[in-house]
Amino acid sequence: MKAKNVLLSLSVIAATLLTSNTFAQHQLSTPLWEAKENLPVPESVLYKANTKELFVSLIDGPGNVKDGKGGVAILNLDGSMKNANWVTGLNAPKGLALYQNTLYIADLTAVVSVDIRSGKVKETLEIEGAVFLNDLTVDDQGAVYVSDTRTHKIYKIDNGKYSLYMENAKGANGLKWLNNMLYVLASTELWQVDAQKQVKVIAKGFEKGGDGLEPVGNGDFIVTCWAGIIYYVKANGDIEKLLDVQGKMNTADIGYNAKERIIYVPTFNQNSVVAYQLK
Repeated sequence: MKAKNVLLSLSVIAATLLTSNTFAQHQLSTPLWEAKENLPVPESVLYKANTKELFVSLIDGPGNVKDGKGGVAILNLDGSMKNANWVTGLNAPKGLALYQNTLYIADLTAVVSVDIRSGKVKETLEIEGAVFLNDLTVDDQGAVYVSDTRTHKIYKIDNGKYSLYMENAKGANGLKWLNNMLYVLASTELWQVDAQKQVKVIAKGFEKGGDGLEPVGNGDFIVTCWAGIIYYVKANGDIEKLLDVQGKMNTADIGYNAKERIIYVPTFNQNSVVAYQLK
C-alpha cells in the first residue's frame, strides 16, 4: 500500500507540474510604461513599425454616440505623446487598420480613411444599416473588412464601395487578414474564414467576448476581451490566460510590436495605454 501511495503521489506531482508548465509557457512582464495624458477613452492601438509610432483611437465619450468628439492621437514608443489631436471630429472611433499611406478607422456607422502623411480625412463612407462598427482589417489587394458587432455582420469595402461580406457572425469584433484568410473574433470563438466563406473554429472558450486580435507570427495569436482579459492562443487552439484584471482595467483592441514582442493595451475607461512585453 505504501509503494502504491508513493507512486500515486509522484503521479499527482508530475501531473501538476505538467499542467503548470502548460499554462505558464507564455507570460506578460510587469508594465513597461503607462501613458495617461490626453487619452480620453482609448479603444484601439495600431503599431506602425517604420515610423516607430502608435496610433490610438479615442472615443472621448459614449461608445455608441455620434458626437464629433472622437479622434486619433499618436504616441511615441516610450509612451510619450507625439500628437494628441492628429485627427479630430470623429464619432466614437474604434478599430484601426493601415494600408500603404492610408489609415482606416471604424467610426460607429462609417469607415473613415485618413492620409497618414497629412493627417487629413480623405473619405467618410457611411454604411447603411450599420449600428456599431468595431474593428477592421485590410487584405493584400487593399480591400477593407469591417465588423458590426451589434448586427453580427462583416462588410467588405472595395474600390470605394461596400457590400455585405458575412452575416450571422455572432458578436463579430476583432478582425485580421492573414495568409489569404480572414480571422474573426466571434463572441467567445476565433474563426478562420476562407475565400468561400467557410468557417473553421480555431479556438473557443474565451471567458468574455473577444475584442482585440493580433498574430504573433508563428500561427499563434493574442486575443483580448474588453472586460479585462488577455489570452495567448496557440495554433492548435489551446488558450492560455496571460492577464486577468477584470474590475480593475479594461483591455480593448491591442497593438503589437512583433519584433520586440511588446503589446500595447488601450484601457478604455481608465483613459490610458499600457505596454507589456510578451515572454
